[in-house]
Amino acid sequence: MTSMQQLRDQMADQDPEYRRLLEEHHKRAQRLEELSRKGWLTNEEEQEEKRLKKEKLQLKDQMEARARSHGA
Repeated sequence: MTSMQQLRDQMADQDPEYRRLLEEHHKRAQRLEELSRKGWLTNEEEQEEKRLKKEKLQLKDQMEARARSHGA
């Protein structure tokens, strides 16, 4: 396991804000997985998929920034 992964695991255990971001990230990942299993998406679902991808990336960026500042 890399030291960055160890830091992320530690933060998930000890930092409530990091844990919240991680949970929100997982929720969006799960919904994206649901959408990807569909044969086709409605226009609304396509818009939702785009929104979820953006939100998921923003959450990941926030988690990474928090991990970097914690590890510094």
